[in-house]
Amino acid sequence: MEFETKYITPNIKLSLFTGRLFKTEVMFEHHMLVWFISGETKIIQADATYTFNAGDTFLIPRNQLATVINYPKDGKPHQAVAMHLTKDRLKDFYARHKTTGRLHPLQKVYRFSKHPLLESCLASLIPYFDLGENLPPDIAAIKIEEAISILRSIDKDVDGSLANFDEPGKINLTDFMERNYMFNMTLDRFGYLTGRSLATLRRDFKKAFNTTPQKWLTQKRLQLAHYHIAEKQRKPIDVYVEVGFENLSHFSYAFKNQFGYSPNELVGKKQAP
Repeated sequence: MEFETKYITPNIKLSLFTGRLFKTEVMFEHHMLVWFISGETKIIQADATYTFNAGDTFLIPRNQLATVINYPKDGKPHQAVAMHLTKDRLKDFYARHKTTGRLHPLQKVYRFSKHPLLESCLASLIPYFDLGENLPPDIAAIKIEEAISILRSIDKDVDGSLANFDEPGKINLTDFMERNYMFNMTLDRFGYLTGRSLATLRRDFKKAFNTTPQKWLTQKRLQLAHYHIAEKQRKPIDVYVEVGFENLSHFSYAFKNQFGYSPNELVGKKQAP
């Protein structure tokens, strides 16, 4: 089995991946706190790319598009503990604790400095995954509350994001799509993040781009792939997953249909003297 996930509660899990790579497009409903045990993870957002290795702890924000690519490394599988910080849990916590700082939506992946309290809190969860049964709800609640309290103690600005419960409102469609077209999300998801129904998204998209979302997204992703291969000297197999395609064969077919030559032919052109 290349991928395995163990749960000790619906909101605390241990993931184990032993294949060459595992790629997924995500938009979490809740903040995701991750402690990295082994392997490597690359997280690609619209404006930044992050690489995490063993011992790193980070927070993937809710309602933000990201491509996550997991790799084994140094002969060890990709392994991580993840904790969902749900809105209900955070609302309950902040009903009992005063926030500090200005509230603001968290848009970028939030990296925490290495800290023994945080590492020990998350490492203490590992034995529970071998029990074969869920943690009692009261113990699980204590563990999540402990993690939130430690985050607040080591990072005074984290309240501004964790205590912000605003939902996406209607935003500029052109700006959003130009920044996020490489994420292979459904049109329903794109609509939600821009504050639109699916029908309104299609109508506004036609006005803004004079084409359908599917055609525009494919063209933009292929143009980005062409840039990476031609200008950045990257290999097609390393590019297609980052620009929103599910598999290499579909990417190669669409690329040749768009430009008249395959990605590998483009590599050959750039390598020729």
